[in-house]
Amino acid sequence: MSKFRGVNLGEWLVLEKWMDTSVFEGTTATDEDELCRQLKGEQKTERFTTHRDTFITKEDIAYIKATGMNAIRLPVPHFLFGDDPVYCNPYVPCLKYVDTLFSWAEEFGLAVIIDIHTAPDSQNGYDNGGICGVSKWAQKPQNIERMLDVLQMLAERYGKRESLLGIELLNEPASEEVWERNKRKYMPHDVLRAEGSSFVPISTVFDFYTRGYERLRKHMGEKKFVVFHDAFRFNMFFNFFKESKFTNVLFDSHWYLDMEGVTEYTSTTAFLQTIMVDYTQKIKEMQNIVPMIIGEWSLPHNIQHYVSPSQKYLSYRLMASALLYTWETAYGHFFWNYKVRNWPQKGWDFKECIEKGWLPSTFGNEM
Repeated sequence: MSKFRGVNLGEWLVLEKWMDTSVFEGTTATDEDELCRQLKGEQKTERFTTHRDTFITKEDIAYIKATGMNAIRLPVPHFLFGDDPVYCNPYVPCLKYVDTLFSWAEEFGLAVIIDIHTAPDSQNGYDNGGICGVSKWAQKPQNIERMLDVLQMLAERYGKRESLLGIELLNEPASEEVWERNKRKYMPHDVLRAEGSSFVPISTVFDFYTRGYERLRKHMGEKKFVVFHDAFRFNMFFNFFKESKFTNVLFDSHWYLDMEGVTEYTSTTAFLQTIMVDYTQKIKEMQNIVPMIIGEWSLPHNIQHYVSPSQKYLSYRLMASALLYTWETAYGHFFWNYKVRNWPQKGWDFKECIEKGWLPSTFGNEM
């Protein structure tokens, strides 16, 4: 199988305030749900249209291709079709932009993974789940059925597109550990709405993934991948895949250096141990069962305050080289993110990382 090296187009169709605060100007919203409730009528439509028309353009896709990348992971919201007001109001649908992305991808020869990044009532309480501090998707059977319907509509619309690599069933459904951390970090706008929020039980994850796989396979050929996120419970998936009868699937994990129990004392040696030993071992073990991708990764890490500017530069290069070396043992990897505006922490913006020399200017065999 050919390896896929790609980048995420986060913040384009699924907002995360930290990545571009300008979209939220004039409001107190911290997530897309609240933004859509505070903005009204034409103001809301104009705000989203301006953002979506300019944040990612055809020139950006050409740049991605020019770096040697061969794939894109596209986060989309559950309401992208705008077909059902019960689930799609008060949001702004974005289907035409997905259509446009597929046209660009086919023009430049790039593969696309469609990643359903949000769910009704949110699957994790993250800003990237659409509603900070709320995680109630799994508690309502109608929400789960709605997501299955969205998967079907995606498969029917894009399942035969040449550039479609696969469809990811759901991004980052929260484990108990993740939820306990998130509920302290992401405060809800509406406390009453957040009441009863909780993690997504692994039994619910497995049931939804199985039903989602079956729904996609009915409407999408087996040459296209069905992608499963690890739901922050990596080790629980060994038996799940061993006991399944799935064909042509990918397993997706998101590994960030600054989210791995890092403290101000974490050393470069500790990071390299994590990357070169721990990550490598996990990838190899899982790939004995199912092909694996690193669907999200980036370069931020703890750099000791006393290092020189040259050492800081070399630290980013060292981490990038170690990560890319390790990711080559997987089926593919996707940097998070293509573009990040207004965020002081460096290492998230793909183009900036290339311009600074932290990432190679060309990816692939000649990298």
